[in-house]
Amino acid sequence: MELKRQIYPAIAITAVLTVLLGIVYPVVVTGLAQVIFKDKANGSLIEKNGAVIGSKLIGQPFSGAGYFHSRPSAAGSGYDATASAGTNLGPTSQKLLENLKTAADALSEENPNTPIPVDLVTASCSGLDPHITPAAAEFQVARVAKERRMNVDEVRTIVHQHTEGRQLGVLGEPCVNVLELNLSLDSVRPLPK
Repeated sequence: MELKRQIYPAIAITAVLTVLLGIVYPVVVTGLAQVIFKDKANGSLIEKNGAVIGSKLIGQPFSGAGYFHSRPSAAGSGYDATASAGTNLGPTSQKLLENLKTAADALSEENPNTPIPVDLVTASCSGLDPHITPAAAEFQVARVAKERRMNVDEVRTIVHQHTEGRQLGVLGEPCVNVLELNLSLDSVRPLPK
């Protein structure tokens, strides 16, 4: 008898909480997000000519000389959102040192005698960082300007327009969204064919 008095309320509470927290709450939160923050709730997707070409929140590889390059990625085979991860290589790892040297050597050919920003040779923790530092963007300005047959100051101006400041003026560091920057360059001066 005592057991029945405890089981029925426990089953009833479990059923009510399952419906409230497993169905009603997610539906209400999803509905509010779609009404109040539609762009963010749908992944901050960027469309071009009616097709989704990326997200403001997830990095992508850019390899052409006329594009600003993103941070290296260790996520899966590179920028794989289903395999988000860093390299997990420690500071004494020989493989890490070899990777850094290879990347630094390639970048040194691009800009001899210029300090290489660290974010151009190291992956972020997620491997999906869509941003680079303003220093990393500045490092690439001359190459991009040359390939697009633009004045260096024109490219710098576009970089400055896409430089985001610190959040709330104090959190984080200034950064540049690589996808948005490259799309802006394509709209201003498409790559010559």
